[in-house]
Amino acid sequence: MAARPQTFRLDALASALALEFEGDGELPITGIASLADAGPQDLSHYSSRSYLDALQSSQAGAVILKPDDRALRSGPVLLAANPYLAYARASQHFLDANPPEPGVHSSAVVAASAHIDASAAIGPLAVVEGDARVEAGASIGAGAFVGPACVVGPNSDVRPRAVLDRDVVLGARCVIHSGAVLGAEGFGFTPDERGQWQGIAQLGGVRLGDDVSVGAGTCIDRGALGDTVIGNGVKIDNLCQIGHNCQVGDHTLICGCVGVVGSTVIGKHCVMAGGSGIGGDQPVTLCDQVVVSAMTLISQSVDTPGVYSGATLHAPHGEWKRNALRQRQLHQMHQRLRRLERS
Repeated sequence: MAARPQTFRLDALASALALEFEGDGELPITGIASLADAGPQDLSHYSSRSYLDALQSSQAGAVILKPDDRALRSGPVLLAANPYLAYARASQHFLDANPPEPGVHSSAVVAASAHIDASAAIGPLAVVEGDARVEAGASIGAGAFVGPACVVGPNSDVRPRAVLDRDVVLGARCVIHSGAVLGAEGFGFTPDERGQWQGIAQLGGVRLGDDVSVGAGTCIDRGALGDTVIGNGVKIDNLCQIGHNCQVGDHTLICGCVGVVGSTVIGKHCVMAGGSGIGGDQPVTLCDQVVVSAMTLISQSVDTPGVYSGATLHAPHGEWKRNALRQRQLHQMHQRLRRLERS
């Protein structure tokens, strides 16, 4: 049975979010919506002047905004120094809370040596292999696979059809979205005497800290010798590739379609924007608080916090092709300029 929508009085929601409110405290709030789509019982937020017209025409029952913007809204409001952050926290109260029932579904396959906490939930057609542990409050979705010696930490959620290969350890409150694969073999090969590729056994595992989110279709390879390690609070979007033996520091954000070559070290509180990548002739290290812009390739280590960009702006094809050809001549142009400066 689907969960019924949550309903809050405005004053109760303000209390839960530790925010001040103005207006009718008894106003029922049944959902969250954009300024343009919100109705009389929806909560919305105003975070940028670019949405001023939307704010002034919005039918939202209440709006989260900064105290300095209070005059822009005549109806009920929640006052927040950071409205977008307050919105993020408010959104958690409107999840369709419908946790699975504890227990092992009759169609699931669970090895005799696996340990399943009594409060955990194992869904239909899920597989839990030998010596795996599924801890208190954790859930394994329909058709998911938990391999040998894996650990699914307390209140972690492995969504339907996700795969934990062998020796994958999740901390508490992790979310592994559908189609993600953790612990697959790293891409390790070396040429032999005949130029044919010899595989290198991938003997390590994957370790995730607490509160990690791994997006749908993302792959995190196990280490060749040591483990691939993802720190606390890391959030990884859909369709990303994290190579073997990578280390990702706490609270780093990795957006969609990012590729990270094996043995990369990414610091804490970094951001890899969509389509960016890391890979070079030698292992790359990013220090803490590095932001890599969309579609940027990092090929050397970065030891200074900041924003790094390397994408070429788009242009009409003919213009882009002419500029690309000129880039191939930059070295020769540089040499000619140096000769001219010396003359």
